[in-house]
Amino acid sequence: MKNLKIYKLFILIFATTIAVSCVQDDDFDTPQINVEAPELHGTEITLDALKQLLVTEQTNNGNDLLTIEEDYYITGYVISNDEFGNFYEEIILQDQPANPTTGVKVLVDVNPLFITYEFGREVHIQLQGLTVGYDSGVLSLGIRNGNQVDQIGEAQMTDYLKRDVTVAEITPLPMGIADFTDDKTNLFIQLNDMQFFRDELGKTFSAEETDNFDGERILESCATGLTTTFSTSTFADFKAVTLPSGKGSMNAILTKNFFGDTFNVVVNSPNDINFDDTNRCDPSEVDCGLANSTGSNVLFEDFFETQTTGEPIDGNGWTNYIEAGTRNWRAYFNSGTNASLGVSASIGSYQSGDDSSIAWLITPQFDFDAQDGETLNFKTSNSFSDGSTLELLFSSDWDGNPDNITSATWDLVPEAYIVQDSDFYGDWFDSGNVSLDCITGTGYIALKYTGSGDPDFDGTYEFDEIVINSN
Repeated sequence: MKNLKIYKLFILIFATTIAVSCVQDDDFDTPQINVEAPELHGTEITLDALKQLLVTEQTNNGNDLLTIEEDYYITGYVISNDEFGNFYEEIILQDQPANPTTGVKVLVDVNPLFITYEFGREVHIQLQGLTVGYDSGVLSLGIRNGNQVDQIGEAQMTDYLKRDVTVAEITPLPMGIADFTDDKTNLFIQLNDMQFFRDELGKTFSAEETDNFDGERILESCATGLTTTFSTSTFADFKAVTLPSGKGSMNAILTKNFFGDTFNVVVNSPNDINFDDTNRCDPSEVDCGLANSTGSNVLFEDFFETQTTGEPIDGNGWTNYIEAGTRNWRAYFNSGTNASLGVSASIGSYQSGDDSSIAWLITPQFDFDAQDGETLNFKTSNSFSDGSTLELLFSSDWDGNPDNITSATWDLVPEAYIVQDSDFYGDWFDSGNVSLDCITGTGYIALKYTGSGDPDFDGTYEFDEIVINSN
């Protein structure tokens, strides 16, 4: 698997190099104005029937690819648009303009394609001689090259791709992050009540120094708290545009990342994003800043060494609560590449089978009027958090009853550094010397984990060495 990923990465580097060296702005042929109904031959089958032929081949013969020998053709509607550079040498088709059920990526060694195969265009694909399989995790059509699906050559394109006279109005399929499944990839969807995660604000679509090939940003649902990955090519015309800071709806194509192991949403252009509502759904904040020093009085600490590995975190005043799903915080030990700090607290929804995972780990109550100069320190690590999030929160009105956790007010503590998905997974990161000195009265400190909604690939966070001091 590792060698396959390295090979695919080499192919991506080669393809993008060719794109830069060979394509110039406005270096396009004049589009044809008159379109005539094509002459088709063979028997029409649905895109779903095509997928089922592949499933049968995989089940009966153990083959990942199927070359179509029968004289079949399929019909679909174009939902991708490479005019703005966010798609390259591929056309994505879905089976219906509205309420689609199946989509397919057609690999074509031509750029650009939008002039001939524009958004909404009805297209027929003559299948005889083509190969169907999965490329980067999504159903794809092209020419067989050993054990992979390659692009249809430019000279062959019109033999296989037949555009029709119809340009349909595409109605995006309303969908939530929890509804993402492999069967719904290659569809044009609408995500409502969404915003870019607050840590992404101020960033460009894909022009940051850390962006290689694609810029990946966290997109979150204000309705459910679930997150997913929003991806933009570093060759997109709008790569240097700043992400919209509001919330709203987005029309996008549901796909997967280059390695096929994480759901991604991709837009044709920023025009597909309508985040005009300035009333974001971020939590309110308790921001006392970072402290210059740490007092000698220890109010609370836990290094989790007395916990039993594999069992839920318990004792020492902790509240370990599952809001959604089946996973709670558990004691964890690993001496390998992603080594724990002795025994650590761990949370993750990987292979949980849960559509939604939300888990809380809450300290005992503190009286912040009983002393001054309170500070908080801890360490976090992860195993590729993959769009899931971990937040540090504070509540002054929670009554200590687990049943009332979700109805209490929880404010974000923004100064605490929590490991990011882009951080090296084998390292541990200090929170910083987080001041709590501006808090008055009594209250609780909590860690809240929210899974990305993809339990097959959702990563893991580790947490350890929490110490709360005062003067």
